[in-house]
Amino acid sequence: MSSQSALIDRLARVMPVFDWGRRYDRDAFGNDLVAAVIVTIMLIPQSLAYALLAGLPAETGIYASIAPIVLYAIFGTSRALAVGPVAVVSLMTAAAIGHLAEPGSPELLVAAITLALLSGVFLILLGVFRLGFLANFLSHPVIAGFITATGILIAASQLRHILGIQAGGDNLPELVVSLIENLGRVNWTTFAIGASATAFLFWVRKGLKPLLLSTGLNPKLAGVLAKAGPVAAVVVSTFAVWVFNLGESAGVRVVGDVPQGLPPLTMPSFSLDLWGTLAGSAVLISIIGFVESVSVAQTLAARKRQRIVPDQELIGLGMANVGAAFTGGYPVTGGFARSVVNFDAGAETPAAGAFTAIGLLLAALLLTPLIYHLPQATLAATIIVAVLSLVDFSILKKTWVYSKADFAAVSATILLTLGFGVEIGVTAGVVLSILIHLYKSSRPHMAVVGRVPGTEHFRNVNRHKVEIDETVLTLRVDESLYFANARYLEDSLYDMVAARPKLKHVVLMCPAVNEIDMSALESLEAINERLKALGVTFNLSEVKGPVMDRLRRSDFLHHLSGKVFLSQHQAIVEITGENPQIRVSSSHPQERTSP
Repeated sequence: MSSQSALIDRLARVMPVFDWGRRYDRDAFGNDLVAAVIVTIMLIPQSLAYALLAGLPAETGIYASIAPIVLYAIFGTSRALAVGPVAVVSLMTAAAIGHLAEPGSPELLVAAITLALLSGVFLILLGVFRLGFLANFLSHPVIAGFITATGILIAASQLRHILGIQAGGDNLPELVVSLIENLGRVNWTTFAIGASATAFLFWVRKGLKPLLLSTGLNPKLAGVLAKAGPVAAVVVSTFAVWVFNLGESAGVRVVGDVPQGLPPLTMPSFSLDLWGTLAGSAVLISIIGFVESVSVAQTLAARKRQRIVPDQELIGLGMANVGAAFTGGYPVTGGFARSVVNFDAGAETPAAGAFTAIGLLLAALLLTPLIYHLPQATLAATIIVAVLSLVDFSILKKTWVYSKADFAAVSATILLTLGFGVEIGVTAGVVLSILIHLYKSSRPHMAVVGRVPGTEHFRNVNRHKVEIDETVLTLRVDESLYFANARYLEDSLYDMVAARPKLKHVVLMCPAVNEIDMSALESLEAINERLKALGVTFNLSEVKGPVMDRLRRSDFLHHLSGKVFLSQHQAIVEITGENPQIRVSSSHPQERTSP
């Protein structure tokens, strides 16, 4: 029995379903089933809409919401994350494959499922090699800027469906120019449907639930009815187009024939040329999808004091994308809106996602003939209302007040995304995030410190009234020392030394230094030699244990003109001779002690 338990524990590390599955009970089943019904109602129109946003047949959105959800339930660690097509990834998919084939063509679908496969393989490799930390180089302000710009692009791209005109473009200027040029061809019947659906959905989002609650309706039921708003818009507009034959008599564009049946088994392309074309887009889609997914999953897990495993999340999302590739879908990730709905509806385990997949499977089998007359304007309204909630210009004000560097990065990301398209925008976001990190860490905060009178505490001389000795310079570095900032440390220290003619001792205070790489070590050696030539001793204080361990593996300590002190107070006492009674034993001749 113990060996069986050990086997299940090992399997649970790879497939978390073996962890939560053995504790699954009737209460969890009931809660998951209710959540699945609510999310399914929400997902049907949303999946259709996002597929059209990606430039793919409507049924592709439903296919991308079945097998991926089941696979994530097996391999993912979040109890509430709902996986499937999302707006940002759909737009990025359209940008990646739109120029490769005609809209709706078999070649375009092959490109989409190949993109899903590449994205899935990339995510799985990141998870297997525990490289999820790489996504941390995409800063949150830059992500917020990118999503805001993408939301605007998506909403603008859907206006052509609301107006019933032909228009297009890969960026905002192209979209605006195309829309203006075609305004004379507006289909007013389509516009009436799209504008009415948009207004209705905005009202549903903001006002329906409070209205239902004011009537004394149960809060949970009110929430379900509010989330069913898009379904109501779909039903009413489809019925109107069918009854009045608006597709033929008024030229209203409809979804048309949607295949009825199970998701097909599809085979991605293994053409190296196509892989090379899509590889960059697959990486960007994977990174954006993973960051968005993990952010949502961590937020929801924290509410119930649960935890997720980011590297396992990579594998879960990767398997979901691989599943989409072989079942007629396109790249997927965890969606914010549907995950929150799933959580609020009471989902206890990932089984809620599996039940949602069953619901969508039934929809693919039974309901697709009913959406033939569904106007594309209604789906466009669904997308517009959903994505405008992602637009948040407050990030500009926050970053302007808090950090001008972050403000510049956010502004550049927004402008580049709007001006040149999503791929250039997200690439710029990644590059800017890394450059900002390098810039900040290459110019670390350094402070000359002195002792607060009557204490053993040392603080910045520019912020506190402190005691200083003209013969001693204590410099505190608030950053790890590495190749990018080593030269900056050298230059700053030499300038300070040159400005102090009475100087005899320099103490580098290192409480915030977590690492010293080889380049920084060489800089410290150069500083030591130059100060020694000037008759000034070079000392270190408050060096962390791991850093000291690495210093011991070099010969730096043996050539150090001064000592390494346990604390800054101890350094000042010994150097200035305030308390000659102090003695500290050490196994190394050039150091006093190490923390």
